[in-house]
Amino acid sequence: MATTIKGPAIFLAQFAGDTAPFDTLDNICRWAAGLGYKGVQIPTWVSSFIDLEKAANSKTYADEIKGIVNSHGLEITELSTHLQGQLVAVHPAYDTAFDGFAPASVHGNPKARQEWAVQTLLNAAKASKNLGLNAHATFSGSLAWPYIYPWPQRPAGLVEEAFDELARRWTPILNAFDDAGVDVCYEIHPGEDLHDGVSYEMFLERVKNHPRANLLYDPSHFVLQQLDYLDYIDIYKDRIKAFHVKDAEFNPTGRQGVYGGFQSWVNRAGRFRSIGDGQVDFPAIFAKMAANEFKGWAVLEWECALKHPEDGAREGAELIQSYIIRVTEKAFDDFASGGTDKAANRKMLGLS
Repeated sequence: MATTIKGPAIFLAQFAGDTAPFDTLDNICRWAAGLGYKGVQIPTWVSSFIDLEKAANSKTYADEIKGIVNSHGLEITELSTHLQGQLVAVHPAYDTAFDGFAPASVHGNPKARQEWAVQTLLNAAKASKNLGLNAHATFSGSLAWPYIYPWPQRPAGLVEEAFDELARRWTPILNAFDDAGVDVCYEIHPGEDLHDGVSYEMFLERVKNHPRANLLYDPSHFVLQQLDYLDYIDIYKDRIKAFHVKDAEFNPTGRQGVYGGFQSWVNRAGRFRSIGDGQVDFPAIFAKMAANEFKGWAVLEWECALKHPEDGAREGAELIQSYIIRVTEKAFDDFASGGTDKAANRKMLGLS
């Protein structure tokens, strides 16, 4: 039975700011509702939107957050810990760059930073439960990424050890989400050890096919990797529990391709675009998601090197609404039904 996807919704991370209407949860929800959105995905690192620790430990506060969102005719789709999830596993090469994702009190201390990140994820599990959510968006982090395209060749066992360690770190977190009744949805993303289907399967095997180790589907990253993003939906349909609607384009030349030549986003062969401006076949995606009974939200994640974000948000609400298929409750050829029964069927087969 096909399912009508919920939406449109919007991920608030790229729009959060210091000035109205992007400065508080109340203001940004009023803005999103005015554009036609029905849901919001909340970035938990934006303290002006949510106090994650408080939401984890106070049902009353969680109800207040939910009430602010609901007062604008919106629902919370998921909480996001993309930045904190990244810090569950960081290769030392990235220590300085990723310190900015954590409080100053743990800067320069990878062990303390990781402990903070894990506690944040545990809080996210409890907060999601208090908010009545059933899915959570995050990143896996990465230990093996510096060796993605190696020279010299990787030593035997290097990648396997990285994934063994990644599984050891995430298993207690996955268990906490299981206790909360919430799916962990990893955004499969370059820069993460979980960056395509094969790497996800390597991880899934090591967490013993954990029921909460699921997927956030974002086709834009697959365009840039030249991965078949429609086939991916059919392969992992039972694990896709969240959905970012984000567009991209890949236009290789004789001078650059997938790796982009260290260029700015505007000058790369592969770049993210506002939805409708790139190469992603969203009608085909939405058809597959509906046919595969995806029960979650279609959430706009706006990232574009060219278009103004407010234009992208306005157009995104309209486009997602147009992509959502209101599934039919009857077959298109019911009018031609002969109304036969078992006896008639057996007669037609020559079995009477």
